Amino acid sequence: MDPVFVKLDKWFDLSIGYIPNVVMAILLLVVFRYLAGYGGRIMAKGLSKATENEALVSLISALTRIVILTAGLFFALGILGLEKTVTSMVAGAGVIALALGFAFQDLTTNFISGAFIAIQRPIKVGDIIETNGFTGRVKSINLRSVVIDNLAGQQIEIPSKDIFQKPITNFTYSGERRVQVDCGISFTEDLALIEKISLQAIQSLGFLSTTRQVDFSYTKFGTSTIDFQIQFWIDQVKIGPGAAKSEAIKALKTAFDIHGISIPARPAEVAGDVKKE
Repeated sequence: MDPVFVKLDKWFDLSIGYIPNVVMAILLLVVFRYLAGYGGRIMAKGLSKATENEALVSLISALTRIVILTAGLFFALGILGLEKTVTSMVAGAGVIALALGFAFQDLTTNFISGAFIAIQRPIKVGDIIETNGFTGRVKSINLRSVVIDNLAGQQIEIPSKDIFQKPITNFTYSGERRVQVDCGISFTEDLALIEKISLQAIQSLGFLSTTRQVDFSYTKFGTSTIDFQIQFWIDQVKIGPGAAKSEAIKALKTAFDIHGISIPARPAEVAGDVKKE
């Protein structure tokens, strides 16, 4: 039994010698645990000022805590003299991260794209945008996807990578939007008078932008009309582009009726009416 007792005695002596290192390692872990919580809160507070995306703030805050705790664990293992264990853990973590990156490549791309969208903020909740063939109002911006309402009763979820990699038309960015109305009048009408009446009719609308002017221009000689277009800017807080165009058409028709100006039917329209009859 002597060799057994000698071995046990040696282990006991080694364990006694390890007690200070163990105590220091535990204290170090406690300190890093506190630092992880503090660092996570600081990161969340700073990111909240840069983005309103709560998912991104929570993710980065959690990653910050994990990184600090992992650093504390490595330091603690180093104090215990387990450097080889630390090396093995780092190598294993690298292999696992590489495997997960390949396995969830699309998911990872979406998360990274969602993070860049949240930081750069090309769009915000409530914006009316056009992207990837869809037009609608942004309902929510998540890390994995962006959800929009297509203004027709359907909800569309677009992956973040498609939003980040493809063009976006943001109709709400400036708060204003241009609307265009096309029309035509007879060759016998006074063109200067038509322009004056049209501008007065549009300028009387109460939802126009106060910083932009109304533009009127004749565009071409048609088969039976001289065509013109009116372009004006609207305040999107007051009205949408569809309703604004409708009001503009009604205002033009009323003004033309008052001055006895008729809008001739185009040959294609007349042919269509005859065909229907």
